[in-house]
Amino acid sequence: MEPAEDDHSRNASTSSLPLFSAPPLTPLTIDGYRERTKTRLLTRELAEEIRHLLPLRLQLYDTWRLCYSLEQHGVSITTLYNQCVPPRGASRPGYVLLVEDKAGGIFGAYLNEYPHPTKNGRYYGNGECFLWKSKVIPPLATAASAANGKDSDAAFPYTGINDYMILCEPFFLSVGGGDGKFGLYLDDRFEKGTSNSCPAFGNEALSDEGPKFSIVGVEVWRVSSI
Repeated sequence: MEPAEDDHSRNASTSSLPLFSAPPLTPLTIDGYRERTKTRLLTRELAEEIRHLLPLRLQLYDTWRLCYSLEQHGVSITTLYNQCVPPRGASRPGYVLLVEDKAGGIFGAYLNEYPHPTKNGRYYGNGECFLWKSKVIPPLATAASAANGKDSDAAFPYTGINDYMILCEPFFLSVGGGDGKFGLYLDDRFEKGTSNSCPAFGNEALSDEGPKFSIVGVEVWRVSSI
């Protein structure tokens, strides 16, 4: 029989164990592309990068569902709005917007509410929202460091300067605002867009084409339990 472990040894061995270890996330499934769809903006690798920037409650969901694709659903901002209405039973879903420009750049936003037009030009959304551009995306910087232009140049979180998160109208969709500029703006025909530094996110222009860019593709993905 081995000698009994004394209290000191037992405490020493257990104190080195982590108090909490989050379980690994299950691999993502991206669901919704048709077999003949040629323009596919979201890869599983990019989805995994964005996943780690989402609120923790959404990181646990392992299936992202396509709500809208410019190729699959046609050129209509009204269709995009209608396709993004969450189904009954979807608890606090999140939405990932992707845009491809003519130069081949992929960028977009995370929206904590589904995109929809509002009365009287009212902004909505909260500090979970962020802008991003497709690079190797590190964890989100703090609001203070983002406001000072430090850390990641690929993910741009809420700065706390204003509450201009999401503004959608029948003729455009935009994310981020202030000082008369939009962090990301798409026209209703999905032909032209703009991206400027805005106080809400302290971002750089998302498109390498510059503040104005030509749109090649648009997608919106829902992250939820159903």
